[in-house]
Amino acid sequence: MSELDSARAVAATDAQWDAWREYWRKVFHFDHSHMEPWIALRNTIGVTLPLAVGAAIGMPLGGLAVATGALQVSYSDGHSPYLTRAKRMLTATFLCALAVVAGGLAGRNLVLSIAVPSLWAFAAGLAVSLGPTAENLGVISVVTLIIFAAQPLTPERALASGLLALGGGLLQTALALVLWPVRRYQPEQRALADFYSELSRAAVVPAKSEAGPPASEQSTAARETLAGLGNDNSLEAARYWSLLNQGERIRLSLLTLRRLRRRIERDNETSARLPTVQHFLEVAANVLADLARSLSTGELTEQVSKNTQNNSRELETLADSLRGEEKNASSASLSPMSLAMTRDARHQMDALVGQFRSALRSIHETSPEGLEALATRDAMQPWPRRITGRLATLRANLTLQSSAFRHAIRMAMCLAIGEVVAHQIRSGRSYWLAMTIVLVLKQEFTATFSRGVLRIGGTILGLVLATGLFHFFPPSSAMEIVLIGVFTFLLRWAGGANYGVFTIAVSALIVVMVAFTGVSPKAVILARGEMTCLGGVVALAAYLVWPTWERTQVGKMMADMLEAYRAYFHAVVEAHLQGNSRNETELNRARLAVRLARSNMEASADRLRAEPGTSAEKVHLLTAMLANSHRFVRAVMALEVVPISADPVRKEFVDFARDVEITIEKLAASLRGEKVSLRNLPDLREDHHRLLHAGNSEIARYALVNEETDRITNSLNTLREQILKFERLP
Repeated sequence: MSELDSARAVAATDAQWDAWREYWRKVFHFDHSHMEPWIALRNTIGVTLPLAVGAAIGMPLGGLAVATGALQVSYSDGHSPYLTRAKRMLTATFLCALAVVAGGLAGRNLVLSIAVPSLWAFAAGLAVSLGPTAENLGVISVVTLIIFAAQPLTPERALASGLLALGGGLLQTALALVLWPVRRYQPEQRALADFYSELSRAAVVPAKSEAGPPASEQSTAARETLAGLGNDNSLEAARYWSLLNQGERIRLSLLTLRRLRRRIERDNETSARLPTVQHFLEVAANVLADLARSLSTGELTEQVSKNTQNNSRELETLADSLRGEEKNASSASLSPMSLAMTRDARHQMDALVGQFRSALRSIHETSPEGLEALATRDAMQPWPRRITGRLATLRANLTLQSSAFRHAIRMAMCLAIGEVVAHQIRSGRSYWLAMTIVLVLKQEFTATFSRGVLRIGGTILGLVLATGLFHFFPPSSAMEIVLIGVFTFLLRWAGGANYGVFTIAVSALIVVMVAFTGVSPKAVILARGEMTCLGGVVALAAYLVWPTWERTQVGKMMADMLEAYRAYFHAVVEAHLQGNSRNETELNRARLAVRLARSNMEASADRLRAEPGTSAEKVHLLTAMLANSHRFVRAVMALEVVPISADPVRKEFVDFARDVEITIEKLAASLRGEKVSLRNLPDLREDHHRLLHAGNSEIARYALVNEETDRITNSLNTLREQILKFERLP
């Protein structure tokens, strides 16, 4: 082996170790942002209250059944809008109640006790294609079914247990919604405050080149939160939609102004305007921070209102100052490009001033006059269409090419094996084996591996903790209820911050809950430890036998992202062709699809980095492809805010846009494995050359279009070469 080959091998090994170190850092990371003490408190009340009532009236088992329903439904609680939260928790309530009845009845027959949980697990596995909410509901209901299938019930007792679990779920839902009448719009206010706060930061903090456009995550979260308003036509709901739309416009204008600032900084003729633009961005950040504080508190205080008005006047002064410099520059015979940059910057500053006024008015207004027509609501489809759309998604995933379908088969088969083994063991706690399989087995290797390790390790620690508590505290109903409350609070407070903490808490909690029925804690502790370890091993072994490696999925994820980019680019081009009749609804929908596709792709890239057998070269190339795609979408975002005017769209621009879409379609097809010749793509550089020499280049609108289309050309040409190289790698 040559020295060069040795050096490459060492570099590849080092890169793999770095990836593993980063992976384990994320596994053990404690995310404090997911610690929710108030949610944990109300969930704890929902679980412990039925236990206390049941013990007081001499029906501890009935209280435990209600508490079990409340515990399972608590996982669906959160900060989402009240209407969305209610729908999700009620769905979880009825699913868990149905699982209790189905499990109790299936446990009476050996074949059904294996077949019913396996079929339910298949449906839960396929539900991952519908998103994380559906996945969580599926897992929770499967776990409930497994627990009750291990204790055969008569039809009467199964129905009674289901009703008790239903009551517990309804109790937990009621506690989560109790403040709805007095704090109706708090989730929407919080989401918008986070969005405006991130916009404030983005105004002054340069974005990393390899990162996506700023505030994308917060914008998506705000839009999804407001979608929970449903058909709410109140003044408050209209204000929040208006603030979201203004925030989107502010985001685009800020992005473009920051890009112009960098261009001005590099240009000697316009560099004197740099302090004006920079100071404008700093004041804009203060305005956005004030708006975020107002949204966070739910009111516009007199001091914040005064500060915002003063800052707004200063922004107007800065925009007027640049307008004066623009006039002086016109008489000073500056180059057309320098003059165009000044005009572009002034236009974006004027737009931001107007957008800030509108946002401030939306917070302060008390009448509906002046609120824009919010076409965004068209994106909120009626429930029959949503249901048919989800059924179409499920049908599309009924193929072995779908990772969700393979995950569903893997989960069903593993659960069937687990149930067979559990029946052979004939232990009273053998259902923990199947339950562990469901909780550990995930769609991708890295999550399955980390959850398996944390599940086994956390269970052992939780059992040790429970053993110590029962050693030092004499068993009693009151003490057990207190311990259940403590572990429930820990589970819901810190469990979301780290899966290891979640496992420790839930292991100790279940031991105490089973002890509440009168079963010896020592027997429970030993059985749970054995079954958990065995279940974790089965899940990991099954994934090793039939894995779904991320390296086989990442190409499709990249293709999906490029298709979303193409649709967004098409919507922006159509907006320019339509002029003032631009379709804001379509633009909003396209932006949201881009963010979702990009977040999925970034998550896929993270999983690939930690996957065994992935070469360092492939990881580095994928990172470069992502960074290059971010440059493309930023250029498209800048094109979106090019002012609509009476100047005609050049035919050369239409030709360029057509070839851009063709290029993206073929790049995506190649990533999906179709036979496409990437060497014979449209010549975008020649298209751009014709575009540069078409029309009047001194028109500011054309100058900005020329600049951003150059970035698009460069990014797509580079991406083509990167994809060619990526597909040659093993």
